[in-house]
Amino acid sequence: MAYGYEKLHEALRLLDGKLTLNRSGRISIVVYGGAALNALQLIQRTTRDVDIVALMDSNNQLVDPAPLPEELLAAAKDVADTLNLPQDWLNNGPSSGEGGLFRLGLPDGFKDRLIKNYQGEKLIVYLVSRLDQIYFKLYAAIDLFGSYHASDLKQLMPSDEELLGAVRWATTHDPSEGFQQAAKLFLKEFGYEKLADRI
Repeated sequence: MAYGYEKLHEALRLLDGKLTLNRSGRISIVVYGGAALNALQLIQRTTRDVDIVALMDSNNQLVDPAPLPEELLAAAKDVADTLNLPQDWLNNGPSSGEGGLFRLGLPDGFKDRLIKNYQGEKLIVYLVSRLDQIYFKLYAAIDLFGSYHASDLKQLMPSDEELLGAVRWATTHDPSEGFQQAAKLFLKEFGYEKLADRI
């Protein structure tokens, strides 16, 4: 089942309340994907979860979100039960392991472009910027050859230079000849053919 951002935002407010009741420490999450795109009003579509790409520590430094803090997971489970959300509605899917976005390396300037969306008693939520969403969406669209990531990318209306920057960043994650060829094929198939010869 998919949800609009309003319900997911309600879930984040309730999550903050649960963390407060549990006397947890302050937790800052960096959110990517559909929930962030909706919150920034860049794209309006339903989504089933809140994807955490990074955490931010008390020194305002980005840290690996794998594994997620136990106190956060416990509170998220309570919220899922209360609002009838999937048990994994809050997850670190994009950065869940060795091949995840965080460990492979985030784009230069990523932290400076984050947008604070919510600040509660114990929970702070940052959203990934439009530019970095373009980078991530392009990488996912090439990797999965299309899917909803390609649709999201088109709706973000990237400029040629933004797309080329995204390709350059993506190839730092996968420098193989096969990935470069897949990138060129994606650009040709999804309406960006004039850029294919520039990579």
